[in-house]
Amino acid sequence: MRIDKYLWCIRVYKTRSLATDSCKKGHIKIGGSNVKASREVFGNELLLVRKDQINYQIRVIDLPQSRIGGKLVDLYRKDMTPAEEFDKNELLKFAKEHYRKKGEGRPTKKDRRDIDGYQENTNEKP
Repeated sequence: MRIDKYLWCIRVYKTRSLATDSCKKGHIKIGGSNVKASREVFGNELLLVRKDQINYQIRVIDLPQSRIGGKLVDLYRKDMTPAEEFDKNELLKFAKEHYRKKGEGRPTKKDRRDIDGYQENTNEKP
């Protein structure tokens, strides 16, 4: 089975064209090397899938005949993604919201002066 079709069948991607585009962009790796969408996938291979800034590690158990329901996905793949990957995503989310709230737009002149003042104060301390 083609790798783009496999990723679509086990519901990693919503459409097969999204899976194909991900392969073209180099987000899918097997054995540390990028793969084309037409590459055949076999049982017991480890796939590295980069999606939404998380590096998923998926072990192929079996190949489905067609797209399967969400409850049956674990029969065909084993998710071996470490918990640290999800923790990194949470930290990234907090880092983005630290200074500016979502929807507030670009920094104002006053914000810029505050940032410059903070940087000057931190450089003078040592």
